[in-house]
Amino acid sequence: MNPDTLLHRQISPPWVQKNRVTSQAFRPMPKDKSLLSVYDGDLIDAEASWQHFTVTQGFASAGVCAVSVAECAQQNVPARPDPDPDGKPFPEHAVIDFTGKGNSAAEKISKILRNKAEARGWLYQADV
Repeated sequence: MNPDTLLHRQISPPWVQKNRVTSQAFRPMPKDKSLLSVYDGDLIDAEASWQHFTVTQGFASAGVCAVSVAECAQQNVPARPDPDPDGKPFPEHAVIDFTGKGNSAAEKISKILRNKAEARGWLYQADV
């Protein structure tokens, strides 16, 4: 990954309100242990990541938005490859690391990342 690498984030349907992606899409949940799952855009494109997430893994996604590695670094949430999450090989998997960020800081950062992704626009959107 390099600073320009796009990190594809799957957008859960409830995270789209009034045609806008909510900041929740870019904030890890407690079960995530401060690691936000994304796809490494150097290894997989947006549509293929959506196919993997929805068909192979069986999860729901309204589509794919993205932030860059550099945009994450600017917010002090580094991105890194994580090709073997939970012991299951998945070479395209990466994480944005929110470790050490309190709830308030994580919320602020997630809004900034959401705004960056929103400015970039949907990279892939499911037919609804």
